[in-house]
Amino acid sequence: MAFKVCAKSGNINGLQKSTMADRFDCDNCKESLYGRKYIQSDDNPYCIPCYDSLFSNTCDECKELIGHDARELFYEDRHYHEHCFRCFRCDRSLADEPFTSQDDALLCNDCYCNEFSSKCVACDKIVMPGTRKLEYAGSTWHEECFICHSCEEPIGSKSFIPDKDEHYCVPCYEEKFAPRCTRCKKALAKGGVTYRDEPWHKECFVCANCKTQLAGQHFTSRDDSPYCLKCFGSLYAKKCEACSKPITGFGGGKYISFEDRQWHQPCFTCSQCSISLVGAGFFPDGDRILCRECHSNL
Repeated sequence: MAFKVCAKSGNINGLQKSTMADRFDCDNCKESLYGRKYIQSDDNPYCIPCYDSLFSNTCDECKELIGHDARELFYEDRHYHEHCFRCFRCDRSLADEPFTSQDDALLCNDCYCNEFSSKCVACDKIVMPGTRKLEYAGSTWHEECFICHSCEEPIGSKSFIPDKDEHYCVPCYEEKFAPRCTRCKKALAKGGVTYRDEPWHKECFVCANCKTQLAGQHFTSRDDSPYCLKCFGSLYAKKCEACSKPITGFGGGKYISFEDRQWHQPCFTCSQCSISLVGAGFFPDGDRILCRECHSNL
């Protein structure tokens, strides 16, 4: 926008009448612009009053026209006089200040924060809009105020573990509270198994002989050490007199015991005719066992 002054043609005291070709008029009111300020818009000249009435915006606050010589401020689709662009709460000028719009009302940062922003539960100061913050369980912290209760280092975006009103980074929580594996003595962050009221990592709870993981498997123990069924049977179980395989008694398996010898129930048969002797009378004959009939035929 440029202000122009049209010079008079000739001398005032000896001014000659101008012809129609010499006319220079406002495009709206047709009044002469000679000797007056005017504004040119789209190659057309306008006197100041016409220009203001045709092209000036209306102030959203006072509803009056914003004249050509006034400093105009605008936000979104709203226009303001400079002196009308003020905080809705404290009436402070927002012309050169950061501000926020809330429900179409303009607020300076201080008023907005006092009314709408949350406070950091650690330092009790306002969490300014646009600053990095952390929210948890309905509370808000400045990012730098959300620290581990033990090492006092900022937790930031890392994982943490709450304990009542305190918060711990994972390494500090494990060091301070987590149970420790009976075998490796390291902290159990999650999972694990319990054996004889003691905690173990799953990968640490293994057969004392073959080192197979026992979590989720059937196992037994000897001298407080856990064993898979295969190793226990191989190392400690008595052997069946008939098939020489271990007798473990696991899984509901039944067995027969006589003197210092044992048999799987299906293996307890007459050594001569192979009839089952379970629940029947039998006769020992050296290393053999015989049914009544076979014994009577001797």
